[in-house]
Amino acid sequence: MAHPLWEQHCCLPLLPRADITELARYPVGTYLSVNIGYAPQTTADALALVHQFRRDALADGRFRLVEKMSDTEPDGHLALAFDLEDSGPLGGDLDNVELFYNLGVRSLVPTYNHANAAGCGCLDADDTGLTAHGRDLVRKLNEVGMFADGSHCSPRSGLDIADTTSVPMIYSHSNFAARWAHPRNITDDQARACAETGGVIGINGVGIFLGHNAPEGRAARIEAMAEHIAHGADLVGIDHIGIGSDYSFDGDQFNAEIAASPDSFSEDYTRWGPLQWAPPEDLFGENEIPTLDEVLARRGFSEADRAAVLRGNFARVARQVWRD
Repeated sequence: MAHPLWEQHCCLPLLPRADITELARYPVGTYLSVNIGYAPQTTADALALVHQFRRDALADGRFRLVEKMSDTEPDGHLALAFDLEDSGPLGGDLDNVELFYNLGVRSLVPTYNHANAAGCGCLDADDTGLTAHGRDLVRKLNEVGMFADGSHCSPRSGLDIADTTSVPMIYSHSNFAARWAHPRNITDDQARACAETGGVIGINGVGIFLGHNAPEGRAARIEAMAEHIAHGADLVGIDHIGIGSDYSFDGDQFNAEIAASPDSFSEDYTRWGPLQWAPPEDLFGENEIPTLDEVLARRGFSEADRAAVLRGNFARVARQVWRD
């Protein structure tokens, strides 16, 4: 891998059988934010999982748990932090933001696809944005030093995050609706508002969000990621684009969960078939297809621009938002 990676979002199974060693498929020196819960998880569920992941990572020896910004520096380890994809696991108690921060959670999405106490999700037909509680949540995230993340939120909720936050917000793993009209992708207005806060949009490698979901379309997914990166760079500037691949190490389980829980998703969400992902080996150089870095270089992105997208931009906003 030519440039160390800042991976702002990926997923292990949200189950006790999750194998932390799967994350070693990422190159040494990578920063990894791993999901520990979304809408179905309770506070107890998410706490049990983050404690398990921390124990397993420490026992393995290849990981460094992120407590302060210096722990993210590329060295002989994988830097490991965590994220929540919904405010539900807070159990309605904003003081739990601090609890999860102290366990290494550095990013939180207020709403996952559908409305909750914090606001509306990207699949809600009636988009009323963040609630008063949701705005209080954003302020609490600012206070504690955790990213407020607009991924999976409705357009209005995403704009409300940008309007409420006093520090850079992010979209950890969101592509551009202007490139592919999927309800999970963000509008150009959302992207501009995020950039105006100083924030960063992480481009993901999920086929249904890229428009390249065929099982054999591995190289096409990397090319499509580069297209979304180029769109974002033209729209808001290269300093506001990063990577949050959303790679799922539990892909079969998650596809089965989607099929079994149609109320949690929608026909527009899933009509392209079972989700296909760009795995670490495709992104960063252990397979025969061109890496994302190589594709971006071919498209004319400079060495400095590629380093910023692959790591530097998210590292910059982390220094601004996190409490060291």
